[in-house]
Amino acid sequence: MRLVIVSGHSGAGKNVALGALEDCGFNCIDNLPILLFEQFISHVMLVERNVYEKTAIGIDARNQSEALRDFKEVLTLIRTKGVDVEVIYIQADKSALLKRYSETRRRHPLSDFNLPLAEAINIEKDVLKSIAKYADLVIDTSQTNYHQLRSQIKSYVGMHDNTRLSLILQSFGYKHGTPLDADFIFDARSLPNPYWVPELRGFTGKDAAVVDFFNNEEDVRLFYKDITGFLDRWLPKFIADNRLYLTVAIGCTGGQHRSVFLIDKLAQYFKSSAMNVIHRHRELL
Repeated sequence: MRLVIVSGHSGAGKNVALGALEDCGFNCIDNLPILLFEQFISHVMLVERNVYEKTAIGIDARNQSEALRDFKEVLTLIRTKGVDVEVIYIQADKSALLKRYSETRRRHPLSDFNLPLAEAINIEKDVLKSIAKYADLVIDTSQTNYHQLRSQIKSYVGMHDNTRLSLILQSFGYKHGTPLDADFIFDARSLPNPYWVPELRGFTGKDAAVVDFFNNEEDVRLFYKDITGFLDRWLPKFIADNRLYLTVAIGCTGGQHRSVFLIDKLAQYFKSSAMNVIHRHRELL
């Protein structure tokens, strides 16, 4: 049996994630108190296995803080009952959250305590830090829209084989900010840039002309070789440590050429491995 726990900042996309999981066949329950987890698993999930074979539960800061502090023990208890559990934590930076609440005029879950919105966001982050600490997958949605998040959840989790590591490869542009959910970030800005070749400027790293340009650059070849060597050496360690997800990001200035080419090349390299390989281009979405 499989249980996915979804938590994170209010306004970052927890409900969107639960909706996407429901589309993937999960039975979704929002804001079940942590204190009821054991009873729910023992008397509902394990009794009606066919109905709750794949279950997702949303948790937010309205849970009792004492229960959240014992979150590690909760995960241990779930696993002792023979349930495969993974935790997804969805976050966004403070400015993005403030903007979303301003645009939608929604109330923050902690606003009932007569707190200013900015303070409520800070307190919520502190309350949920024990969940973030044990998250298998962290998704930052500061620059992600509704449709992109749904697509990510379906790719990362809905099609995830829980017995294998999911290697998530992502390109990005530094001028749009670094991804906060990456485990490793490689900076490709020192490599030759086809942007300065007039006839290549309008293309991306997915186009044949740009691919040919990079294939003829020795520094690009060495950069790619060093990254594959690093990952070949250390990925088995993460697999042995029972990691479910590992995110590797490569950035260039605008996220159009160098990083796109390298991520596509890495995805092709690891495609035949025993891992689930997912790749995306943040600035091309």
